[in-house]
Amino acid sequence: MADIAAPAVNLAPAPVPMSAAELAKRGQIAQTAKDFEGSFLTVMLGQMMKDVKVSEPFGGGEGEDMFKSFMNEAMAKQVVKSGGVGIADDVAKEMLKLQGLS
Repeated sequence: MADIAAPAVNLAPAPVPMSAAELAKRGQIAQTAKDFEGSFLTVMLGQMMKDVKVSEPFGGGEGEDMFKSFMNEAMAKQVVKSGGVGIADDVAKEMLKLQGLS
């Protein structure tokens, strides 16, 4: 008589469905963490570019000085949009812990 193996039983607890409010809170936390990373990168890029001088006719002047902060912010947003540097993930984890949602 052949031995018939019993089917494998998954003893892991079933994932608990999240409420709409919890999903919304998690989404807000993720967005806040990305916004924080963008702000951090904007400041970092501003410090990096502070003393960079571009010779005329391709740069320099009052216009560049006035709009350099906008360029830094745009670059920072693009970095975050492309996956960031990892700050948002760590910030989001800590925010979730503080909310008891880890």
